[in-house]
Amino acid sequence: MKSEAVQEDERLATLAVILPLAVTGLVIAAGCWTLFAVAGIHVRAELGLSNLQFGLLLAMPMAVSAILAVPAGLAAHRFGARRIMLVCLAGLGLCMVILLLTDTFAGYLLAAGGLGLAGGFYSAGLQFVTSHTRQNRLGLVLGVFGAGVTGAGFTYYLVPLFHEAFSWHGVPLAYLIVLVVVISLFLLLTGPEDPVTEPGIGIPAKVVFERFSQQSVWQLAVYFGVVAGSFLALALWLPDYLSSQFGLQVESGARLAQWFIIPGALAQILGGWLSDRYGSPRVIGRSVFTGLMALLFLSYPPMTLLIRGMDTVIKIEFALPLYAESIFIVVLGIALGCAMGSLQRMAVIESKRSAAFVAGLLLLSACSVAFLLPVVFGAANHWIGIRSTVFMILFVLLCGFQIMFSRFSRNHERQNLLQPGI
Repeated sequence: MKSEAVQEDERLATLAVILPLAVTGLVIAAGCWTLFAVAGIHVRAELGLSNLQFGLLLAMPMAVSAILAVPAGLAAHRFGARRIMLVCLAGLGLCMVILLLTDTFAGYLLAAGGLGLAGGFYSAGLQFVTSHTRQNRLGLVLGVFGAGVTGAGFTYYLVPLFHEAFSWHGVPLAYLIVLVVVISLFLLLTGPEDPVTEPGIGIPAKVVFERFSQQSVWQLAVYFGVVAGSFLALALWLPDYLSSQFGLQVESGARLAQWFIIPGALAQILGGWLSDRYGSPRVIGRSVFTGLMALLFLSYPPMTLLIRGMDTVIKIEFALPLYAESIFIVVLGIALGCAMGSLQRMAVIESKRSAAFVAGLLLLSACSVAFLLPVVFGAANHWIGIRSTVFMILFVLLCGFQIMFSRFSRNHERQNLLQPGI
């Protein structure tokens, strides 16, 4: 029998190999996932797409991710997370080939749907890294893995860069090459999971569902969906918002949007680490409160205040300059990222052995919210005519979250204290 110290050393050595691979895979998958957020603008110009067709192209990756999230998690439990991750990466590679060959809307729509395989990679990847992590490091490891969504920001940089130098079609080619390299590294450096040593493997779907008779995981999935869905929806909306609000080129708006995505994604590491030290509820509550303060300032539209004086009318112009707007957007991204990392840890701890299914629930909830919010944003802009309405909507949504989560965390803590043996 191996001593506990030797087993811990082996676990850390394995984690040191699989975590960078899993994060790299998620970076590429997230980059593919948001490809049409910027490239879709060029596709619309090339094919003369209507607003409905363009909106469908943007929504397809989110919709398919929501559909695949839970089935991919169940498949990871049944057949092994590594195998599902490889299938998802190979499918994304096929989508890149389609993008290089197609010149029709149907072809682009098919590829956009295939990009939803990035959601399947997330579900399986969470199980993959969780199975090699002890609970005292779980928040940090999950935060590092979740930070892989920084890949979404790389697309915002690569598409304008390639479009200026060659054509945006160079981005799918670059992603295809990297996907082939990552798949090769997975095959070389990792082996198939062993059902004996990996207790999450080989579990039938019926058994997985039976483990979730308690409501807490389902509630946490909804809370995660509100925060992560808001983050994803705003990431998709920001390039157009910044370009329209400040009269910038689309490429400039996309580059500025990176300062929301990348710090927010990396903040998941901070949120997970702080949760390991101070507990998830405290970190989530304070992070969301910080986000609400940023949204309060971002919600104010440019306005003119007229004050009737004794002899004249005093006119005061109020509008946030671009640098101030950028600062509040960065703060908002970091706050949402910390909350996402903490919520992810809290949900996985509820049922660590079924981490892939939990990840599927989280992603299903997040993608559903991210699918609906842009529609709400567009309708609000059309009816109200104020661009900052999107921040007002998020402010109301997160206020409701703060109230509901405070009640949930108090009840959850009370139930844990009443459990036998605690």
